[in-house]
Amino acid sequence: MIVHLKDNISEQESLKIAEKLKAIVVRGKNNKLLVASSKMKALPEEVAEFVEESFVLSSDIQLASRDYMPETREIKIGKNYIGGSHNNTMVIGGPCSVESEEQITSAAELLKELNISTLRGGCFKPRTSPYTFQGLGMEGLRLLGEMRDKYDLNIITEVKDATHVDAVIEHSDIIQIGAKAMYDHGILKKCGETDKPVLLKRGFGTTLQEFVQAAEFILSGGNDNVILCERGIRTFETKTRFTLDLCGVSFLKEYTNLPVILDPSHAMGYAYGVPDLARACTAMGVDGLLIEVHPDPSVAKSDADQQLNYEEFRDLYKSLSAIAKAIGRTII
Repeated sequence: MIVHLKDNISEQESLKIAEKLKAIVVRGKNNKLLVASSKMKALPEEVAEFVEESFVLSSDIQLASRDYMPETREIKIGKNYIGGSHNNTMVIGGPCSVESEEQITSAAELLKELNISTLRGGCFKPRTSPYTFQGLGMEGLRLLGEMRDKYDLNIITEVKDATHVDAVIEHSDIIQIGAKAMYDHGILKKCGETDKPVLLKRGFGTTLQEFVQAAEFILSGGNDNVILCERGIRTFETKTRFTLDLCGVSFLKEYTNLPVILDPSHAMGYAYGVPDLARACTAMGVDGLLIEVHPDPSVAKSDADQQLNYEEFRDLYKSLSAIAKAIGRTII
């Protein structure tokens, strides 16, 4: 249940009401927004007089539910917007990992050539094997900061665990929570305390309910700027890296008020399939695409097979505008 208290309720009264309801007081809402378990279907009589409005929800997808907020949340990223009434599809490009100054500078220059405003690059890499490249860490963040300043780009990079979450929040414009970190409550809590946009990736063994409930941890912490990212789930199939759940994306668009971005690179796992998947995603009217591109994928230190080279990326980007235009959207 979501509860809006009356304007004349004091902070002390708000805390007492929250205690009675076993509810969370959402940060930054003047102590007037409370969220209790969805199992609560009616207000206790002793608090009803303090309540302006209440919303009974069918599950703990509450703040993210269209039954609570019908319109998609508007999120500002740099000078651009996604969600709301903007009908924008934001393309985010860059390598899987920041590997060197030369490599990330080259990627930044490609994005500027195409008028793309947001650069991705991992600095702290949660790899499956301990014997593979783990990222440049703080040096990578420094290089991304230089790219932002030099090329006027927004930066998105991943937080791997709670030990460096503060550094990623400080140095990025969009905080990415990866599939392997989706359940890390230290990260979720920290991201709820900032107002920077957070891109939350779906775990590859995670149900849609669990996925959006992870987003609820951030929303209930007071950060309204949450973006959902579908990046493929693990199924019985072995010919692709994961299976991109476009059915799940339809559910998220229909029932949640959060912008949705798709990551065809991680879903497919092989560069040859990424352009077709990206075009299919665009045709669904999603809010963004996260696509990996590398100056020379054959020597990439992580996810070499799935990264596009520059020619492939240019060709893909040119094809997206026509698809977006056909459904009344704009590629940004």
